[in-house]
Amino acid sequence: MLIGGIEAGGTKFICGIGNEKGEILESISFPTEAPDLTLEKCIAFFKDKAVEAIGVGTFGPINLERDSSHYGFITTTPKEGWANFDFLGTLKKEFQIPMGWDTDVNAAALGESRWGAAKGLSSCIYFTIGTGIGMGALIEGNLIHGLVHPEAGHLSVRSHEKDDFRGICPFHGDCLEGMASGPAIEKRWNLKGYDIPKNHPAWDLEAYYISRAVTGAILMLSPKKIILGGGVMNQHHLFPMIRKQVQQELNQYINAEDIIFGIDDYIVPPGLGSRAGLCGALALGMDAIKNHMTFTE
Repeated sequence: MLIGGIEAGGTKFICGIGNEKGEILESISFPTEAPDLTLEKCIAFFKDKAVEAIGVGTFGPINLERDSSHYGFITTTPKEGWANFDFLGTLKKEFQIPMGWDTDVNAAALGESRWGAAKGLSSCIYFTIGTGIGMGALIEGNLIHGLVHPEAGHLSVRSHEKDDFRGICPFHGDCLEGMASGPAIEKRWNLKGYDIPKNHPAWDLEAYYISRAVTGAILMLSPKKIILGGGVMNQHHLFPMIRKQVQQELNQYINAEDIIFGIDDYIVPPGLGSRAGLCGALALGMDAIKNHMTFTE
């Protein structure tokens, strides 16, 4: 079985072909440009691949309401040219096959639960901390949808007492994304993250903001695993800092051995590494086939 996957990021797209084991057999990457041009490249890649389904994990916000006339659209994104774009409909004009559709972070959470760090678990949270901040959630085996989908990157966070930075989010200013995303780090310190030394105070602030988000997710959703991905988390020295702060903030209120004694295995990097999003898109495609078969039976 060949499945197509699209990891649609605000900076780059990755298209791939894989199988039901989550193995990536072929992939390409290209910059995210105008919607028509970008989707033209996706369509050209899949045109002669004989895939049985395509799964799409995309930047958002997106419409996930199947009964809506705008299902499959990217909605209020600030990314120029992409607001109110019919992403899924554009693909369906070219391919009459089952298609999965979700956020990039929900897709990554699904991929990690199937083949990665959360394999065999019924719940996990996936945070991506990079150009933006997003959160995907798999709870009791189901990806969380609702009014729209989780947008934890825009949660309000309490500013650190030593931080007078006002944030960069065009919607909310000092939300989590406005304070802790890669561009926020660069704006605050006039340095890109990979140029900042490990002992720089930038990382104390970054660990503070990320740990607040992680603590909130633990208290609200009680996941069995927290996975932290994205470009900022390539600074691996952040992991022990975040784990320590989460333990301090929870103060043993959550009486769980995984947090009190085993936090090194509870808050972890993606088991699939940089392939989490694309593998998650494959999983969305596989599930689209199952859902299509159930619907047509």
